[in-house]
Amino acid sequence: MAPGYLQANLVVVPQALAFDFLLFCQRNPKPCPLLEVTDPGSPEPRELAPGADLRTDLPRYRVYEHGRLVDEPADICRWWRDDLVAFLLGCSFSFEEAMQRAGLPVRHVDEGRNVPMYRTNIACKSAGAFHGPMVVSMRPLTPAQAIQSVEVTARYTKAHGAPIHIGDPAAIGVTAIDRPDFGDAVTIRPGEVPVFWACGVTPQAVLMEAKPPLAITHSPGCMFVTDVRADELA
Repeated sequence: MAPGYLQANLVVVPQALAFDFLLFCQRNPKPCPLLEVTDPGSPEPRELAPGADLRTDLPRYRVYEHGRLVDEPADICRWWRDDLVAFLLGCSFSFEEAMQRAGLPVRHVDEGRNVPMYRTNIACKSAGAFHGPMVVSMRPLTPAQAIQSVEVTARYTKAHGAPIHIGDPAAIGVTAIDRPDFGDAVTIRPGEVPVFWACGVTPQAVLMEAKPPLAITHSPGCMFVTDVRADELA
């Protein structure tokens, strides 16, 4: 949706944990490129989309209690509290229009599916209560296209930038490329290799490990679309 606009992952935590999560993002800029942090209790992203409401303006959310998924609502009004702080993190959906402009295939878009996402064996740098594995998204490309994708996506540092791995999934702990942990499987054609980018679903894997009393995120693939063009931050 809204090709060319900067899209964002959402993480909402209580103010008591907000500094730890801010530090986690600072220490892990590849999976968690920080775009905006709201004031406590405010659902408005004043920099990226003035007038928007993060409680209602995403297609679907996930609510975690003590690391356990308890709800996947269409809005989070009943869960909202005055002490909640929202973080918007960059998303690789933001650079897909640039890939298409360069003639690179985006398979999940072509097949009408969500991008496949996988937990890896790459540990994030911990910060306070937050620790856990990096999650990656995958797009299959030929080796020549994979090289070109590095050149195209490296410009978008606020949307995860260049890939972190090309080729053998097992090298990063992905044992079943046809069974993603999040999203949908896509076709990998003969002559193609999987290309992996750091993914903003990483905080969801981290929240399952950290088990805070309450945390809210977007549902994987159900992003917040900002008012900002992706190329403005390239």
